[in-house]
Amino acid sequence: MTSPTDAYGRQFKTLRVSLTNACNLGCVYCVEETAVPPTENALPQKDSRQPLTVGGFLETIAALHRILGLETIRLTGGEPTLYRDLLPLMQGIRNLGIAAIKMTTNGYLLAGKIAAYAEAGLTSLNVSLDALEPEPFFQISRRRNLGKILEGIEKAVALGLEVKLNCVVVRGLNDSQILLLLDFAKDRNISIRFLELMRMGHLHGNSGNLFFPEAEIVGVVARQYDCQPLPRQPSATAKYWQLLGGYRFGVISNESDPFCNDCNRLRLDSHGNIFGCLSDNTPISIAGLLHQPQQISARLQQAMHQKKTRFSGSALSMLDIGG
Repeated sequence: MTSPTDAYGRQFKTLRVSLTNACNLGCVYCVEETAVPPTENALPQKDSRQPLTVGGFLETIAALHRILGLETIRLTGGEPTLYRDLLPLMQGIRNLGIAAIKMTTNGYLLAGKIAAYAEAGLTSLNVSLDALEPEPFFQISRRRNLGKILEGIEKAVALGLEVKLNCVVVRGLNDSQILLLLDFAKDRNISIRFLELMRMGHLHGNSGNLFFPEAEIVGVVARQYDCQPLPRQPSATAKYWQLLGGYRFGVISNESDPFCNDCNRLRLDSHGNIFGCLSDNTPISIAGLLHQPQQISARLQQAMHQKKTRFSGSALSMLDIGG
């Protein structure tokens, strides 16, 4: 079965799997304030449907892999560490022969679990860290658990996993944290990427006064460091700048400089729907088709047609479609 390709030569090689739309933070770019529980309890699943079982996820991933020859699986959420059967899922993905198993997490539960994740097959970890000081962290996450997240990062680094930090920069909330976060990552020789705010969910069409663009992010770094731009790698989400001494930081600039033309990502939500693009909120179900490769291939072609040449956002929250 032939992998779908479009006029830009794009193919699906990375599958981002949203395991659940529950989360234990309440970040301003994902959740409206009225939806955040007043305690440290996790934001629950947004509807009564349960996520796919481990068997359901693995069967779906295997069916896609047979057609696409996937190179990378990225486990996302909501918050993927809230998925009860995460360890057997990682083990099952490894057994499918997909070597790169990556995860994006807020890090809150990481410290007690990261060793088991590494043993199960996790190869790389992106941790969302939007501030290093308690008050800005609370302003953006609406939670006071920064210490637990930092502990999880340190344990992941100590295990030798590839660790990257992601910081969504929101004007007036955490733009004061850019240099602190850069130095934190630089001191540990781990990568950090600063993300422009994305027009998703409740911010779709309503993010203008919070938006902090690439040019300003780089400008903040340039006040303290000499930084030179590097060529963007094919299919990469981030562009990188290099400091004197060789350390590199990235910016993911969905708005200022979109990277859509060579995007190789396909998304699978927790209910068995695929999406070809963050900027399209139309789910394409492949449930019930897992033993019909021609039907799956046709649905994949639909997903390929969803791909845009410029990011335009979506009414779907990142909780639903994955980071």
